[in-house]
Amino acid sequence: MFFDRPDSGEVSILVHISIDSEREQENPSEFEELALSAGAMPVAYITGARKQPSPSHFVGSGKLEEIAAAVHANKAELVLFNHALSPSQERNLEQVLKCRVLDRTGLILDIFAQRARSHEGKLQVELAQLQHASTRLKRGWTHLDRQKGGIGLRGAGETQLELDQRMISQRIKSINKSLGKVRGQREQGRRSRRRAEITTISLVGYTNAGKSSLFNGLTNSDAYAADQLFATLDSTLRRINLRNFGPAVLADTVGFISHLPHSLVEAFRATLEETAAANLLLHVVDAANESHTAQIEQVNNVLTEIEADSVTQLEVFNKIDLLDDCEPRIQRDTNGTPRRVWVSARTGAGLNLLQQAITELLAGELVVETVQIGPQQARLRSQLHEKGFIEAEAIDETGTWHLQVRLPKDNLQRLLKQGATLVMTPEPVVNTEPDWFEEERARTA
Repeated sequence: MFFDRPDSGEVSILVHISIDSEREQENPSEFEELALSAGAMPVAYITGARKQPSPSHFVGSGKLEEIAAAVHANKAELVLFNHALSPSQERNLEQVLKCRVLDRTGLILDIFAQRARSHEGKLQVELAQLQHASTRLKRGWTHLDRQKGGIGLRGAGETQLELDQRMISQRIKSINKSLGKVRGQREQGRRSRRRAEITTISLVGYTNAGKSSLFNGLTNSDAYAADQLFATLDSTLRRINLRNFGPAVLADTVGFISHLPHSLVEAFRATLEETAAANLLLHVVDAANESHTAQIEQVNNVLTEIEADSVTQLEVFNKIDLLDDCEPRIQRDTNGTPRRVWVSARTGAGLNLLQQAITELLAGELVVETVQIGPQQARLRSQLHEKGFIEAEAIDETGTWHLQVRLPKDNLQRLLKQGATLVMTPEPVVNTEPDWFEEERARTA
């Protein structure tokens, strides 16, 4: 029932009230984007201000009359509040306005329900919706609240409300059991990657910052990307090869938003664990958004909540094509470590710099040495080529390969243990590859 959608957008009234007692105010323009992403057809946007929300209706009597008049004049089917409403406030508002009322949390849950595609994603959304709906059942069954007594009227001892609560509780247990299996499968995959020493890089960031576009640019994939909030809901993993480092796994994850409902964070914990277990976080930021500083803070708050704040983080300022006179570049700290990269995922500008910064953070200090391997170690040479460690190579009359390599120190020690010999005074290496090989490598680079 949670994934049934109307054929056309619902005529909606948007309500945003500035509350003086709230430290962090919701963004009115972002709320309108949320409504449009959910498929609503906003016909009026009512704003106001209060020192404290009303316990019964959230808004005052005068503002409530204004909303009711707008609902009547536009024949609205839905009123959306850019706030978290209590179950009693929702119920009281619906009694006065004679239409459905939905708060910010319910709106975000509805968008997630539309975007879910995988079985896991649908389970996660349904769990969050059930947890949210369990406190709001009473409004639908006020005519069945009381149990009747007397001869011939005694039943099973449960009202319809209690039956619904019990069924929801059972469904929540079933979903948690299924998601437990998913969590186990993901952990098994992470253990396999750790045994194979495959690094994991996770994309995080505010919704609509361009994570999926960046993911496609780095992996040559065609993951769904759109200019809308929460376009990506199901996480995607792809293998990438980083020059002078080797293979890694890049994970695209769900975007964050201000005041992300806690029930969603809990429901998507199996997916978000990929972020907490990553070796590096690429924090994608919409550089063209005026509120990007606040968005960075919101993302970091969620990362703290899922215990991923200790993972090394590289900020990727995306969409520089929308800025004037902004060139791709790497910003470094006082130690020369990359901290921020400016790119455009749409045009591809700066993606080579991003890969360079990723390699530096993952590999640490790179060393350039010349090593020798025998003709019987062709497989080792092939592995070095696959990881992009070989800068140049030559072969002598005995069939011994002389390889000039650029690689992390740890990998050099591992290479020497595998039988390679370090040439202490390297001579200039002559590249013996034929011209057609150079042309082919340049074409496919």
